[in-house]
Amino acid sequence: MQSYDAVLADMVAVARQAGELTLGYFKRFRDLEIGIKGPADFVSEADMESEKLIRKFLFERYPNWSFTGEEFAPVTGTDPEYRWLVDPIDGTTNFINGMHYTISIALRRGNETVCGALYNPVSDEMFTAIKGEGAFMNGEKLKVSEQSDIGLMNVGTGLATSRLFTFPGFYQRLEQIRDPISSVRIVGSSANSCAYVALGRLTGYYEESGLVDWAVGVLLVQEAGGIVTDWWGRGPEFYEKTGCVIVANKATHAYLIDKLKDAPRKDPAD
Repeated sequence: MQSYDAVLADMVAVARQAGELTLGYFKRFRDLEIGIKGPADFVSEADMESEKLIRKFLFERYPNWSFTGEEFAPVTGTDPEYRWLVDPIDGTTNFINGMHYTISIALRRGNETVCGALYNPVSDEMFTAIKGEGAFMNGEKLKVSEQSDIGLMNVGTGLATSRLFTFPGFYQRLEQIRDPISSVRIVGSSANSCAYVALGRLTGYYEESGLVDWAVGVLLVQEAGGIVTDWWGRGPEFYEKTGCVIVANKATHAYLIDKLKDAPRKDPAD
């Protein structure tokens, strides 16, 4: 079995470097120049500089591997087996408003995520995982919440905009989800929301988002003992393509599956 320890150490190192870089921009968030990619979809100079830093670092050490980031065109390397998935700032809206964000770096081998590093520079929380070896935050092993009481469930999501496939009826479903449980929280970063499930701060999280956003987060939850499916209980061949993901402990997963079962079903061809 291949060891990814050295690779993960590099991922942690560059995530910290990108964290230091982006914190410099974060501290003067009121003065940032913001670009608009689409509805509620923003980009800043910090996003681009962070991705450039990460890309340069990884290509110097792994020149043959492929790279997919959020801000620039993907690069296909000579070794097609390995690909980096990088979100240089996950939660850009948070970032430009002076709120917590994350830096997400995942390594894919074929069609699976084999290791990842997720860093919140503001709180200095470094989440790491290697497939089959557990999930950790700053070296402490993670386990999803054991909470099974519906009244005490704490669920994360994002608020859908009209451009999303799952927008029709979203707010009616959110009302049905919210009423019986303790709370709904909008963390503002898909990756950080998943990390909070792995850590037990949230009992579950659901959203329509993207693989680059939460590839590391999904691995963290799986390695912390959680369940990951799409909104209709289907596996990675669906949620990795459609972006409709649920990550949760066992009880919250069952609750969310029941509440989302009538949502417009998104398939990879849609």
